Amino acid sequence: MLKEFKNFIMTGNVVEFAVAVIMAGAIGAVVTGFVSDIIMPIVGHFSGGMDFSSIAITLDEATKKADGTEVPANVIAIGKWINTIISLLVVGFVMFIIVKSYNKIRKPVEAPAPSGPSQEELLTQIRDLLKK
Repeated sequence: MLKEFKNFIMTGNVVEFAVAVIMAGAIGAVVTGFVSDIIMPIVGHFSGGMDFSSIAITLDEATKKADGTEVPANVIAIGKWINTIISLLVVGFVMFIIVKSYNKIRKPVEAPAPSGPSQEELLTQIRDLLKK
């Protein structure tokens, strides 16, 4: 069973999938930084200086309990959600470009030439025509 597991792990597809997952995590961090540090300030500039990451609807204000512990505010973080949507669009666009370039580079699969009838089939057809 251990040998089968080793063969399963060492196949190309599993290793490639593991590399893809690790790369996706790294690329996700890069895209998040790109969106929050570059794209959103530009969008905020053109929308009148608005900082989208701080947009939120406060449902309950932060309070302190009698024992001194603080209860954080209950908010709907719309700005963070907008940043996440823009990150999704950036990742989707990048994946579209990667797949499009991959498909352009990849050689098209040539369709096999249509095979004609075999010699036996031709002889059978000739025989049937001669019988008529």
